[in-house]
Amino acid sequence: MPGKLKIVVLYDRWEPEEDASASNGKAPLMRTLDKKEVEEEVVDALTKLDHEPTLHQLDGSLKSLHALARLDCDLIFNLSESFGGNDTADFNIAAYLELISKRFTGAGSHGLMLAQDKSVAKKIFAFHGIHTPIFARSFRGRLSFSDELHFPVIVKPMREDGSIGIEFNAVVSSIKELMERIDWLHEQFNSPILIEEYVDGREMYVGVLGNETPEALPVIELDLSKLPEGTPRIAAAEVKWGKGTKAYRDTKSIVATDLSEETTTLLQTTAIAAYQALELRDYGRVDMRLKPDGTVTVIEVNPNPWLASRAELAQAARKAGRTYSQLIEEIVGMAMARYSQ
Repeated sequence: MPGKLKIVVLYDRWEPEEDASASNGKAPLMRTLDKKEVEEEVVDALTKLDHEPTLHQLDGSLKSLHALARLDCDLIFNLSESFGGNDTADFNIAAYLELISKRFTGAGSHGLMLAQDKSVAKKIFAFHGIHTPIFARSFRGRLSFSDELHFPVIVKPMREDGSIGIEFNAVVSSIKELMERIDWLHEQFNSPILIEEYVDGREMYVGVLGNETPEALPVIELDLSKLPEGTPRIAAAEVKWGKGTKAYRDTKSIVATDLSEETTTLLQTTAIAAYQALELRDYGRVDMRLKPDGTVTVIEVNPNPWLASRAELAQAARKAGRTYSQLIEEIVGMAMARYSQ
């Protein structure tokens, strides 16, 4: 592990304006308020590890971005997820850090861009023989199919993460519902839409740590079994960010302990394959569906997933015998090792 380091913890925080057009037509996001303690947790962990951490906020202004070039540090711990409320700008931030030759944790701009464009990611999965749902891409009346789709399908923004734009009504069963959903998403996000076949099964998350020889962490399941009858079993925005709602209260992430060794191995090897296919670095999380017949389907890959101590990655790391501080130190060590090669 590296010695004492000057580490800047980079995070984003912005004040949404009343005019929705200020955030590319999107309504203010609940999660800008929900993640407020993550950067402090990382700073606390780095302090306990005898590093010298400081915080740097990206507030959506160019001044806060350009100030990165003047920072005196050994490493930037990159927790940024957006710029000025634009969730699709995370790879631009990484590209800027690369341009000014700053060392930083997590995925580079290339990996972030590949993971963000879900249609491109799915084509890469197909090339590598990684099972993923059949899908189509739609934008402003133009529809490009990868194969023949069958209802029900799930309709969501192509370049968003954190379940943004995915509510329970994202699962549709008719042409009418499909067209209405596409029209609504185009108005809200002004971006391409992903239409993919809905996969019935258990929602499984596998965290991955490492670079040349990545390690898959224990399997975490988002238990959706208590959702009301007739509600799609999906990790919708209501489930992830709807604090105070029944959907939020009745769902939780748990360590999956009822899986056979064969199924666990299949989930973990699939996660590593998807992580490597998108050229991620240091840490990530792969979201999959485990069908009743044992088939594993990759839904998406999350570079730089949420690092709160209560989040799924930290939960899996604890199951694997790591404390939260040890997880943070491991990420720092992997990043520094990359830059020393």
